Amino acid sequence: MRPIAFPTAALVTAIVALTGCSDDGSAADRDTSTSASSSSAPASPETSTSPSESPSATEDAGTTVEIRFKGGKVTPNGDRVKATVGEPVTLHITADEGGEIHVHSTPEQEIAYKAGESTKKLTIDKPGVVDVESHDLEQVIVQLQVS
Repeated sequence: MRPIAFPTAALVTAIVALTGCSDDGSAADRDTSTSASSSSAPASPETSTSPSESPSATEDAGTTVEIRFKGGKVTPNGDRVKATVGEPVTLHITADEGGEIHVHSTPEQEIAYKAGESTKKLTIDKPGVVDVESHDLEQVIVQLQVS
């Protein structure tokens, strides 16, 4: 017997993929952290972790995803990563040139990054599967499975 969560997650993913991205530029200038809610809770302090090529989750620091842009390619490439509602998601970005990441949360978020290393934090306040993608590369970087 198949659990009901699988069809629901597949449906949410399909809906998110079909809705596309709107480019209203409202968040394009964000440089440090973004949030999917209007929560007034203070941002959690930055934590240092050792770099790796794969996404990871830690209890104390929320979820951390290592993203590397190099030579027109990005890693990870569509990996599914578990995240917790209301907990920080930290993106450690290493890039050979600047660009923008789109987070298909509600509301959608656009995260600009510069060449070099940067750390961006965001919080997702609704459960579901959230695509994090590069429109320049037309590629899903990671899918956050938020519960």
